Amino acid sequence: MSGEAGGIPAVPRRERGATTVADRVVAKIAAQVAREALSRFTEPTGHVPTGHRTPRVTAVVREAPEKAGGPAGGRPALGQARMRIAMELGYPSDIGAQCAAVRREVTERVAAWAGVEVSDLVVTVARLHSAHSRRTERERVR
Repeated sequence: MSGEAGGIPAVPRRERGATTVADRVVAKIAAQVAREALSRFTEPTGHVPTGHRTPRVTAVVREAPEKAGGPAGGRPALGQARMRIAMELGYPSDIGAQCAAVRREVTERVAAWAGVEVSDLVVTVARLHSAHSRRTERERVR
């Protein structure tokens, strides 16, 4: 048998159709998860202006390599994502704990919600906001 059924050429399973997850969808999920993770740290958030509380996420999703199982509940992964998350945090605060919480939750929940494995995640602190930085004068804070 040549792989043709009823005169229709057989199309490899990989080329028949696939579910893809857009980069912007993964970025929106990661931003929401990061915002939720940061909301658990209540002390320093009062220093961050309201418009700056949502982390900025850049995501690039590529097709997952062929493997039997994936991170999303035993299902094969729909792709692998490389992400960069830039956050603005209040100061003084436990910056390491906040970054670790964002990294852990984004990795777990993006895999669960989108079926995309996070292969590379960079968390950066773009800016720190303190009560002293809100002054209108441009004097040095010591």
